[in-house]
Formats: sequence, C-alpha cells, structure tokens
Amino acid sequence: MKAALTLAREAAGDKDVFVSGGASVVQQCIKAGLLDELHLHETPVLLGDGIRLWDGIGADWKDLQTTRVTAADGVTHLYYHFNR
Repeated sequence: MKAALTLAREAAGDKDVFVSGGASVVQQCIKAGLLDELHLHETPVLLGDGIRLWDGIGADWKDLQTTRVTAADGVTHLYYHFNR
C-alpha cells in the first residue's frame, strides 16, 4: 500500500492523491499513517457482512477532527482531518 501511494504522490506532483476503497483499504492507510483526510459517506443501508471500519486500527482514529458534515436525502457526508 505504501509503495503504491508513494508512486501516486510522485505522479501527482503538487496535486492531491485520492484513495478509494472499503474499510480494509482505509484501515491499511490509517495503520500506515498515510491519510491526511477521510471522507466518509454513510447511508442507512446494510449490505450484509463486511469489515467494521474502526476495528483494529489502534488509537490513531482518535486524532480525527471533524471538518464538515452535510446531509442529503438518504446519505450523510462526513469529512475528517487527521491531526498528526
């Protein structure tokens, strides 16, 4: 994960790098200290079994600062910044 993100940052230059994925990808990035921001889009739909986002990532998630919350019909958009 870290090597792929390093290559993406080099290719992006001074632009932002966006990582998309489910809970497993987010957990890997948090554990490796690679996230600056987290955009979480929450809907009240259960799709079955899966990986719980906040399980097993240690205390790093506690350093999140909510920067914006917006709600629309059927979805809530949560924006966090990691204080490192």
